[in-house]
Amino acid sequence: MRRLLCAALGAALLALPAAAAAEPRYHLAVIGDVPYDAAQDAYLPTLIGAVNADPQVQAAVHLGDIKSGGTPCSDAWFAHIKDDVFGAFDDPLVYTPGDNEWTDCHRPTNGPYNPLERLARIREVFFPTPGQTLGRHPMAVTAQAAPYVENVRWYRSRVAFGTVHVVGSNNSLAPWTGLTEPTPEQLQEVEGRTQAALDQIDAVFDRAELVSSTGRRGKGVVLMMQADMWDGAAANQTGFAAIKERIAQRARAFRKPVILLEGDSHGYKVDHPLPTAPNVTRIVVEGSAPAREWLELRVVPDSRGIFFWSRRPVPAT
Repeated sequence: MRRLLCAALGAALLALPAAAAAEPRYHLAVIGDVPYDAAQDAYLPTLIGAVNADPQVQAAVHLGDIKSGGTPCSDAWFAHIKDDVFGAFDDPLVYTPGDNEWTDCHRPTNGPYNPLERLARIREVFFPTPGQTLGRHPMAVTAQAAPYVENVRWYRSRVAFGTVHVVGSNNSLAPWTGLTEPTPEQLQEVEGRTQAALDQIDAVFDRAELVSSTGRRGKGVVLMMQADMWDGAAANQTGFAAIKERIAQRARAFRKPVILLEGDSHGYKVDHPLPTAPNVTRIVVEGSAPAREWLELRVVPDSRGIFFWSRRPVPAT
């Protein structure tokens, strides 16, 4: 009888999910709003080299603004960033566009270009294979349906990650040069992209809430975008209202830690900007010149806090 009980107990233990096994950690390197000038462009290989030299980094993220707001939005510059900058990262490189590379390209100093034409070009250059990141060793991600292929998501270490194409200049509602109101074409683009952003936010939270084969749900969410949705006067934040509300709604129901990574305003900041969803922690990464640092975001799924981050300075050359 004892042998039978021991055998049954052993079989039951073997059938249990490996809950005691340590969950793997996941490390991201995050930058944004670089390069803004020639000196910063020349310095980027040093910063990228520092990221590449860290054996714990498993993927890198650029939060948009691959140029300043007053330089040409040229095809040559796009190619340089894709090949020489993003192509220099050893790990997968995830990129979400910023306003400087398309929204603000109507400015005379930037071309001028039609911003909608530049947006189409951004998608052609930086997202040639939907569902695959950039970098020397790309990874597979889930891309949103065309034309919003820049919105991607993936799942690691019980955390759902997603980029959301939300940009400064009031989410592209700022009137173009010589105009006092957005054009109908501009409004149509904003409406479509905002709806895609709301769908993307839902998809990321849905993935985090999905019950796996082991009976586990996700423990956290990371959303990444270019826009600092709380930067400037309230009149310049109207384009973000629906996005803020959707994040708050989903985070409030999720009840677990949510990280919102933003660029745009250039100064490092950590806060909790959604009063109804205090589990959302916003981190604005340091950007613009000289921006000699990168943000390390660590996911430690077996820990109570799950998310940890630190600023990683890179010495000047």
